[in-house]
Amino acid sequence: MNTIHLAPRGHIAKPGGKSRASWQQRLLSVMLVAGFATLSVVTGSEAIAAPAGKIPRLANGKPDFSGIWQTTSAADYDLEPHSARRDGGQPVPTGPGVVEGGEIPYLPKALEQKKKNFAERESADPRNRCYTLSVPRSVYYPEPFQIFQRARDLTIHHQFGHSVRTVHTNNTEHPADPNDWWLGDSRGKWEGDTLVVDVKHFNDQTWLDRAGNFHSDALHVVERWKYLDPNTIEYKATIEDKNVFSRPWELSVILHRHREKNFQLVENYCYTLDYDKYYPVPVEQ
Repeated sequence: MNTIHLAPRGHIAKPGGKSRASWQQRLLSVMLVAGFATLSVVTGSEAIAAPAGKIPRLANGKPDFSGIWQTTSAADYDLEPHSARRDGGQPVPTGPGVVEGGEIPYLPKALEQKKKNFAERESADPRNRCYTLSVPRSVYYPEPFQIFQRARDLTIHHQFGHSVRTVHTNNTEHPADPNDWWLGDSRGKWEGDTLVVDVKHFNDQTWLDRAGNFHSDALHVVERWKYLDPNTIEYKATIEDKNVFSRPWELSVILHRHREKNFQLVENYCYTLDYDKYYPVPVEQ
């Protein structure tokens, strides 16, 4: 932060003084102090917290995340810090990474698999087969998604593949013995104005990004959704997988609300199953 130097105290006229220059200097000092205080508010750690009364809320008083959201980060290309590169014919933009500490803590054997995935990423990424992106990748994938929220749940509709996810907020627990799902099972609770979502019961058919970062069916994700202001969400996710990572780790991205007039999700179906053998489409086509 820039340092503001105030005039030495002895140069400020005392109350009742007659020096015009000293009085102007005092007034300037007061203005600078006031400006400094204001600057501290807007640039400090508390500045990004929106006034509680300004964010949208449901009738029950809980924050309402309804709307169309999208990240502008390069997280989907590579969660870790990376330089610009080309994956086949596609450019990959430079990214600072979204992982706390910058590096994903792989177990040694899993790290070898990650390196193999990276080498084969142009053809092996499940996204290229139009598989559902799963959690948390579906949140930071660079296409918009729409949230429809009620007191009992949030329905998240992703443009990519038109996959639909339900986050239950009616104080219910995970099923005791479910099947593994592409998007896992999501149960949310409120900690003040932060929505905390516990997600588990995944399959192992998806990746975390295009760089080959992956998980097993032991994946456990805890998400934290919080408004920074009425049009910005801070999204954090803690990732745990005893088969792949040596410890839990955290990522975070910022989500922006689409406010363009008449903006909407567009049709973007992908085909899998019987059509799987035709994907990925060769680059030359």
